Amino acid sequence: MAYARRESVTITTAADGSATAYLPSAAQVALGVPPLSGKVITLIYTKDDFTNGVDFTITAEASGETLWTESDVNASKTVAPRQATHSTVGVATLYAAGGAAVLDHIVLANDRVKIVLAAGGNATSGTFTVLIGD
Repeated sequence: MAYARRESVTITTAADGSATAYLPSAAQVALGVPPLSGKVITLIYTKDDFTNGVDFTITAEASGETLWTESDVNASKTVAPRQATHSTVGVATLYAAGGAAVLDHIVLANDRVKIVLAAGGNATSGTFTVLIGD
């Protein structure tokens, strides 16, 4: 049976247009919501009234792995982030000699997603959703 989990957070910026949020939040974890484990399937940004040109960096809190970084975002957007794979000797895996990198899902193990915003505007908001699966 397939497993999928969806977590969302609506973020409101400070006066300087910045904000930091986590999925799940500290309050959710305190109530027993477990950290995230599984493949990052999609990340969804739903614009509410953030200023055009919002910048965000989304990472795994414990490992620091980058899940999505983008600047000057003006509209809602969905991405399916992937990372480059490597052989057992640490060499990048390619589809063909000199070809494109082989990509695979980013996996979280008992981790939270950290979302850091800049240039979002004064007291504006938007929603971020992560879909984790197996």
